[in-house]
Amino acid sequence: MRKKVVSAVEAIAILRDGDTLCCSGFGSNGVPVELILALEKRFLETGSPKNLTLLFGGGPGDGATGGANHLAHEGMLKRVIGGHYGLVPQIGKLALESKVEGYNLPLGVISHMYRDTACGLPGTASKVGLGTFVDPRLEGGKIGSKTSEDIVEVITLGGKELLYYKTHPISVAFIRGTSADPEGNITMERENLTQDVLAIATATKNSGGFVIAQVERIAEHGSLNPRRVKVPGILVDCVVVAQPENHPQNLNGAYNPAFSAEVRVPLDAMAPMALDERKVIARRAAFELRPNAVINLGIGMPEGVAAVANEEKILKYMTLTAEPGVIGGMPASGVNFGAATNPDAVIDMNQQFDFYDGGGLDLACLGLAECDAAGSINVSRFGPKLAGAGGFINITQNSRTVVFVGTFTAGGLKVAIEGGQVKILQEGRARKFVKRIEQTTFSGPYASSTGQNVLYVTERCVFQLTAAGLELIEVAPGIDIEKDILGQMDFKPIVNNPQPMDMRIFQPEAMDLKEALLSIAMVDRMQYEPGKGMAFYNFHGLRVRTKKDVEDIRRAAEELCMPLGKKIGVVVNYDDFQIDENVIDDYTAMIKELTDKYYSYVSRYTTSAFMRLKLGEALESRGVAAHIYETPQEAIDSGRQSGCE
Repeated sequence: MRKKVVSAVEAIAILRDGDTLCCSGFGSNGVPVELILALEKRFLETGSPKNLTLLFGGGPGDGATGGANHLAHEGMLKRVIGGHYGLVPQIGKLALESKVEGYNLPLGVISHMYRDTACGLPGTASKVGLGTFVDPRLEGGKIGSKTSEDIVEVITLGGKELLYYKTHPISVAFIRGTSADPEGNITMERENLTQDVLAIATATKNSGGFVIAQVERIAEHGSLNPRRVKVPGILVDCVVVAQPENHPQNLNGAYNPAFSAEVRVPLDAMAPMALDERKVIARRAAFELRPNAVINLGIGMPEGVAAVANEEKILKYMTLTAEPGVIGGMPASGVNFGAATNPDAVIDMNQQFDFYDGGGLDLACLGLAECDAAGSINVSRFGPKLAGAGGFINITQNSRTVVFVGTFTAGGLKVAIEGGQVKILQEGRARKFVKRIEQTTFSGPYASSTGQNVLYVTERCVFQLTAAGLELIEVAPGIDIEKDILGQMDFKPIVNNPQPMDMRIFQPEAMDLKEALLSIAMVDRMQYEPGKGMAFYNFHGLRVRTKKDVEDIRRAAEELCMPLGKKIGVVVNYDDFQIDENVIDDYTAMIKELTDKYYSYVSRYTTSAFMRLKLGEALESRGVAAHIYETPQEAIDSGRQSGCE
């Protein structure tokens, strides 16, 4: 039996000058700290190994000096290829200052490159990145003036334009798990994520490289459940047992058993967000949630959408996911991003990106930093600050609907939500809606060409992507379009007839999103029976709050009636129907218009005497005959007598 358990010093001795080192870790989660510190110590003491190429995906660091930031020494690194740099700023700084060759590639592409390297393929072909800064017709993913080699090229495969990313054989891999036996079999029972450790180990082994696994404990040979072994011993060359302080669950330090699915914790105790601009934005984005939808929420501002969904008691009706492989539960925030409380499943990151890239996401909600008139977004680079793309490109390019969220301006913005209105107390110093963004992380023209549904949500208004660019579609109460919106933009969007944002967003009480989420779709509420020459509209439980609600009813009715080419009779169920006072005039005007165009007769019924009176008066004021009965049979009989059959 081979005994692979060695000290960190013994393991690190295998590295040589010029090696390609691949380091696992997603943000602060699952970072092999013991191995990183041992490598740094060796370099500082001996000056070797030097001129390393560092390959990583999710930026294994803490946003300051922890994790892989310990490898950011001049001379130690020659080249870095990473997906996200936000939590490894010391490494990003070297690339920006051209002290190393640097590349920023989509996280999902790097994740898939591990598999393709394991297969011995020379590169990874993907549509991900077209039209963005990783497209070689723009920047090719290069960082800094020292970076000259092209590692991305445009190809045509099967008649489709794709990007081809060169793979990189791996000399040494740092991975980590929970338990190992003397043969090197690795389990991950106390880890938040499985990440891509199996793919990395396979890629390294098949490259002729050396795999070092950091664990927290050693198990007796043969005692590990084979179904829990994530990385088999045939792929592992040596195992290092870490000091407890160098093997935190995440770099935040605290251990959370709910992240590793050891326990499930109640979510009801979570305090609701304060009613500020962040909550306003999250609430408006939450209106795009749908039952049974599969959703990705980004780090930062999008995290509020999960908090709102939890407050509104609708989390159980959808599935939230995060790119490193968590499915279900409540995504973690801040430095813990990537983990999830009470996840339903945790899969490998490359498999998650298979799902994302193939169109599995119904909705993605991500941050908004810079936006131009074409709807393109930059979240990856701002002067001396390199955030990197992470999974942003994969997610936004392939989700059916994308909602970008962020404040309208940045840097000192002060907003108050008072009396159901938004008040701008102090405008931000930096504009987000600019003529030219610094880097294209999301391409508006590419999204428009694919027919993708894209919204841009701020505390004061909402834009929608059209073929002609951004269109202003909603405005918050208390906001002056000229002063607070157009006056704070470097370009003029399309402005036709923007509607008011839903008033519930700006009130302190919960918004009753559960009711709206589970309500019947409008097209399913309207059914035509040719044999009777009559349509039945089921408005039971429907609540009409906004002009958009009125327009949704109009649109659905026209889609039903217009193709028929004749007027029809209609019977409408108004039981438990509710309508806000501010849209009654719009609603009755819409009914008048539809009646004149498409209806030979309309008969209505509701058991509510108040609704019969209220709706009857509103209809009569518009000159519409108010046939409102108490029972459905009375309404149907009235329709028959009017010759609807």
